[in-house]
Amino acid sequence: MMANRVERHMIFATHPYYPMLDEYCFRSKNLYNFANYQVRQTFFQHGTYLSYNKLDKLLKTEGMDTDYRAMPMAQCAQQTLRMLHQNWQSFFKSMKDWAKNKDKYTGRPKPPKYLKKDGRYVLVLTNQSCKVVDEQITFPACFQGFRLKTNMKGKLQQVRFVPKHRHIIVEVVYKIPIPTQKQDNNRYISIDLGLDN
Repeated sequence: MMANRVERHMIFATHPYYPMLDEYCFRSKNLYNFANYQVRQTFFQHGTYLSYNKLDKLLKTEGMDTDYRAMPMAQCAQQTLRMLHQNWQSFFKSMKDWAKNKDKYTGRPKPPKYLKKDGRYVLVLTNQSCKVVDEQITFPACFQGFRLKTNMKGKLQQVRFVPKHRHIIVEVVYKIPIPTQKQDNNRYISIDLGLDN
């Protein structure tokens, strides 16, 4: 059995790579908002949901690919679209639950909103783009030599850049094996301390 673990690092505004990472998080927000606009328009005008695969294909077409191509890698763009897809799936799930149990909610659930124009959004890199070499995570060439020292003891899954106010939290997600517990064979030992209560 495997378990996910997260190692967190903070990159402050004084770090030399902060402007580059901040720009990538800004581009991720732009893609999220543009993709959310496409999904919302389809949902409100036609009453249908633009699935992840259709949305990915639509955003790769000529004329609509500006924000998609602005991302550092295609996988980063796909991860942003997957997070938007998860947000919409949560909305549909809450709508079904709201229809059955209206007393659990204060009002009707709302679809995912746009992010702030000057905001930032999470940037995700998978284990296909980053590698662990000599206890350091190496990133693709578009990250201009950025490396991250790590203490992880498992298999790398993904690296998330989570923008906060004046710093970025780097979350390294990895898997570790959980040792199997021995079965209870009803054999117990006890010690009589000889104390009187």
